[in-house]
Amino acid sequence: MTQVRSELSRYLRTETVGGALLLIAAALALLWVNSPLRDSYTAMAEAVFAIPPLHLEMPLAQWVSDGLLTVFFFVAGLELKRELVIGELADRRRAALPILAAIGGVVTPALIAFVIGFGQPGMDRGWAIPVATDIAFALAVLAMTGSRIPAGARVFLLSLAVVDDLMAIILIAVLFTASVSMLWLVTAAASLAGWALAQQRRVSTPLVYLPLALLSWYALHEAGIHPTLAGVLLGLLTRVRTDPGENEAPAARLEHLIQPISAGLCVPLFALFASGVPLDGKVFGQMFSDRLALAVIAGLLIGKTVGIFGVSWLSVRLGLTKRPAELGHRDMFALSVLGAIGFTVSLLVAELALADVADGSPAELAKAAVLVTSMAASLAGSALLLRRGRVHQAARDARAQERDDREHRTSDDAEAVPGKGEGSIK
Repeated sequence: MTQVRSELSRYLRTETVGGALLLIAAALALLWVNSPLRDSYTAMAEAVFAIPPLHLEMPLAQWVSDGLLTVFFFVAGLELKRELVIGELADRRRAALPILAAIGGVVTPALIAFVIGFGQPGMDRGWAIPVATDIAFALAVLAMTGSRIPAGARVFLLSLAVVDDLMAIILIAVLFTASVSMLWLVTAAASLAGWALAQQRRVSTPLVYLPLALLSWYALHEAGIHPTLAGVLLGLLTRVRTDPGENEAPAARLEHLIQPISAGLCVPLFALFASGVPLDGKVFGQMFSDRLALAVIAGLLIGKTVGIFGVSWLSVRLGLTKRPAELGHRDMFALSVLGAIGFTVSLLVAELALADVADGSPAELAKAAVLVTSMAASLAGSALLLRRGRVHQAARDARAQERDDREHRTSDDAEAVPGKGEGSIK
């Protein structure tokens, strides 16, 4: 358990830095696309790169969202596997709370978005835009403003976001697969089975795993399924328990190696290409009048908060789950607001669901709604966390003062008893 806590601490530190880089990349994209240099941004994003032997030809922005983002989901899959097997989620009652909260945080915003946006072009799949919580962004906000909140908050938010993103990826695989090539699907399954077999046989050379990973990604792409699913599946198939005499399990080694690349390069690059949304008076006007944008805003800000907190509160009240140690309902509400930060995956779903609708303007409007709502959720969550942090710090100070007073009284009593203390008469 000490090793698990150490791994969790390292993960959180890396994701915090990654979250800060994500914010910088998003801000850069917004400044770039809303400046006189916007044409250079568009040219870069739409530059086509091809691998002729594999018949792969995609714009740079798609290479980032389909390729580099797979690395991010691989790390998320590794983290989820570790939490499920040897971490906080290995205990069923502890695991139940973030899992049920994640389900509430997916179903509620989807229903709200569907009802508000019903009949709008693209909303047959656009209701899935507000279902995901951004791991890096949310953890970065928690680290910066919730340092005085008990550590259980970080475990809860991390577990919630990982389960949440896994469900979002499953939705992506289901919703955005028009037709499936069975031959390539079988190839993908075979490559995944080869990865699992190599793990079982304790194969350690990357000369086996790298080709299997690339083949599974390519096979899912050719099968018509969004290839980021390969990252999650490979992560879940990786061994997390150490063998006798083994210093680190493969999952831990891979996290050490790949997570800094994911948090420091892959996610910020995705944010750079996904956040390039024109934000002018026209966009802001449409954002609060267009039903599609309102569906995204309400789904994220209201749906995620109500879904996560409502299910958490109800499950604890019914005795189905147990809150993390030292966390109250108000702490859980603050964390639920952070769950409304739907940056990375929400932007990805917006691109997939709405890119071909009309002239692409609905996708731009939905992405603007995601950006603005995520920022609002981060500010509101930060304010709540700072307030709760002061409450927890005051309680810790009061307990410390009570201990000091008790020790002082014990010392005074000892000096007053004959035969004890410096001034006693023997």
